[in-house]
Parts: sequence; structure tokens; C-alpha cells
Amino acid sequence: MKIRTRLAIAFVTITVVPLCLFCISFVLLTNYQRASFNRTYELDEQIDPLSSNPVQLFDRMTRSDQEEIGRALEENPDRFADSKFLAGMNETLREKYTYLIVRRGGQIIYSGGNGEEQDLYFRLPDYEDGASESEGSIYLDGDTQHLVKQMNFRYGNGDEGSVFIVSSFRDYLPEVRSMMWEIFLSGVMILLFTGMVLIAWVYQSILKPLGQLQKATEEIKNGNLDFTMEIDTDDEIGQICQDFEEMRIRLKESTEEKMQNDDESRELLRNLSHDLKTPVTAIKGYAEGILDGVASSPEKLDKYIRTIYNKANDMDRLVDELTFYAKIDTNRIPYNFAKINVAEYFADCVEEVGLDLDANNIELGYFNYVDEDVTIIADAEQMKRVINNIISNSVKYLDKKKGIINIRIKDVGDFIQVEIEDNGRGISARDLPNIFDRFYRTDASRNSSKGGSGIGLSIVRKIIEDHGGKIWATSKEGIGTEIHFVLRKYQEVIYHEENTDH
Repeated sequence: MKIRTRLAIAFVTITVVPLCLFCISFVLLTNYQRASFNRTYELDEQIDPLSSNPVQLFDRMTRSDQEEIGRALEENPDRFADSKFLAGMNETLREKYTYLIVRRGGQIIYSGGNGEEQDLYFRLPDYEDGASESEGSIYLDGDTQHLVKQMNFRYGNGDEGSVFIVSSFRDYLPEVRSMMWEIFLSGVMILLFTGMVLIAWVYQSILKPLGQLQKATEEIKNGNLDFTMEIDTDDEIGQICQDFEEMRIRLKESTEEKMQNDDESRELLRNLSHDLKTPVTAIKGYAEGILDGVASSPEKLDKYIRTIYNKANDMDRLVDELTFYAKIDTNRIPYNFAKINVAEYFADCVEEVGLDLDANNIELGYFNYVDEDVTIIADAEQMKRVINNIISNSVKYLDKKKGIINIRIKDVGDFIQVEIEDNGRGISARDLPNIFDRFYRTDASRNSSKGGSGIGLSIVRKIIEDHGGKIWATSKEGIGTEIHFVLRKYQEVIYHEENTDH
């Protein structure tokens, strides 16, 4: 989820959601309070204590009490001179924020208020002769607002009597305020809950990934690349974390590759120093022999000079391999691709390497199974390097009295397959998958007289792969090794144009 979407959701969450929840809470609370209010005061008609007119509200709240008092007056008006009877009736009214005032003649004989209603006595309406109860209610304003219902009657001895049902707005307001406070507190709780949910969501989706990112930068700053960032979001921050994780992986790979390259470079220097030392020592020894007059005859002198020349060639080959290795390492191998006739090219290569193999008493067999017109696109010089490196490696590990190397060129559909087979000591199954790796040697001993930089076959693989081919090896210990590689044939694409008469 994008951060823009998250911000929109956050805006809705902090505004619309609380408002909706507050409205729902307000409706539920008011419905509950209304039901509770009507149930508490035993009202037949549903009344909302918050929105109803207070005069109308008290009138309805005390209507049943007024009817009860009316019946009591009809049955026995003299009971309204009994303070115990009046106190019991007043107790019921007090639950409705209402109390009784009874007047006999012009004197107040009972007041069920809290003692602060004396100023109300003088404002009570006079006795209305001929009326048993007043219609409606009388609203008395002032410091304390009261709603008064007056019921007139006569005692048994003929004295005028009035019963006043007095409702105090001041006593009723705290309950309304209490209900308002409940609604207010519910709104505050909704805001707090919404805020906590929003903060938790923001922390989980934004702050937590940023914390992981900060921790990751600290790890990298301290040189630790062996950790993994857990990415749970797909927004912009998640993408940054993903990019950061990819950067860490690449940085780790680059560091490991650099360490490996450093190790390989040190290995190369050790190999070259060892391999160069042998021909240098030989050249030095034979040159000293010539200077000291050891080569006394022309034949011996010619042998010394030829040996010096061969050792110099070995040194030149090693330097050439080192130069080519540097080009491989920087991906700057100079290729000159051209169309090459397979039969002619490999025949020339075999003829060239055959001279050196004859001198070393190694039999060379060449078998061409492709047509004379088959061609490939390749760099002639680099392909010759491939053949020479493979054969040199085979010669190095020949352990038979009569060495044999066979070269076969086969037609395999859209490809040609070159096989170079020897009858050397072979390669173990454990070593076979690694022979094309740089600096890999099947013989661990550097005291071997075989020499070599250890990059010959890795150069071969690089050249073949750059030609779009594939190389692999098969071997049996004690029998020999076969190197196989394939190259795609050159095929001309002919476009046929068809002319249609209209």
C-alpha cells in the first residue's frame, strides 16, 4: 500500500471514523438512557430526557402521582393533615426530583423540600374555589426554576386546602449533565481508541520499517553484512528497504568476490613465481654452462641454446596467460569474429600442434565428420588458444609411455562438437566439476614438475562461452579424459519475396 493511500486512510481514520463512531455511540447511549429513564420513572410514553421540554417532561413524570393524589383526596382529604402520610407520599416524589407542599387555609402545614423553598411559599397561587385540581401546570421562574401543579380540596371541617406538586429543575439538571458527561466521555474514549489504533498502524507500517532500515545501516557501518532485512510492506518505504537489502546482498557479493579475487591473485602470483622459477633456473644454468665452456662441442652448444630457447618460450607462454587473464578479469578480451570453414581451420590447427606432439613422442589422431562447407562464426586466434590450452593440459598429465591424443569434429544438428581425448591418468569424479574453475588443480602438491598457472582451462571456458558455446568434460581414472565443446553453425537466412499480380 502506497504512503499516499496510507495518509488518506489516516485522514479518514482520524476524522470520519471517530465522527461515525461518536454518532453511533450517541444514538446507542441516548436510546439506552431514554429506555432507562422511562423504565425508572415508569412512564407510559417514551420521553427523551435530553431533547424534551423540561416542563413537559416533569408534567409527564408526575402525572401518575397526581392521579394517585387525586384519588386519595376523594377518598379521605383529612389524611393530608397527617404528616406521616404526607412524608411517605413525598418520599416517592423525591425520586422524581419533586416534592409536596400542603397548605391549609393560608398556612403551610407540610413541605417536603430541602428547606430552601421558603421564598416559594409567597409565590404559590391562591386557592381557587370550586376547583378540585388545576388544569396543566404553573411554571415559576426565579433563582430556582420550579414547575408547580396545584390541586385544591376542602378538609372535612370545610377548611380550604391545596396540594402543590413542586418539581425542581435545579435538581434535575445534574442527571442531564451526568448523561452529557457520559456522552462526552464516550467521545473521548473513541478518540483515544482511534488514535491508539492509528499510532499502532503507523508504527507497524512506517516507523518499524524505518527502524529496521536504521538498524541495517548501523550494521553495515560496523562492517557486518551477514544479516537479512525482513520486509513486510510493499509501499515506498518497503521498496526502499527492498533496494537496501539488494544493495546489501550486492555489497556482500562484491566483498566476497573481492576477497576471492585477492586470494586468486595471490594464488596466481605463487603459481607464476613457481612456474617462472623453473625455466629461469634452467636458462641461468645452461647460460652459465656456455660461459664456463661446458658446451665444448658444437652439438652440445646447439643443445644448450635450443634448451634456453624452449625455456624462454615457456616463460613467454606464462606471461601471455597472465596478460590474457588480466583481460578476462576486466572483460576486455579483443575478439575478431569472422566466418571460418570448420574442416580447413581444424586441419590447420592439428597440423600445427602435431609438430610439437611428435617431438614429445605423442601420437595425434584427427577425425573430421563434418561436411566441407560447414562454417562457424569465431575468432580464429582465440579458438586456437582453446585448442592449445586443452592439448597442453592433456600433455601435462599424460602418464603412459605412449601418449595418445585424438581430436574429433562431429556434426550435431545446428552445432559442431569438438572432442579432444587423451589417455592420461584421468580425473576423479570429485574433481571433474571443478577443472574449469580458475586456479583449480587436481594435484594438490606444488612440488609437481607439471607446472602451469592454473588458469588455462578457465580461459578455455571463458572463450567458448563468449562464442555462445558450451564446454564440459568426461573422464575415467587411469584411462583418460575427454574435453567436449560445441559451437553453433553459421546459417544464412534467405528471405523469399513473392510478387502478387493485382
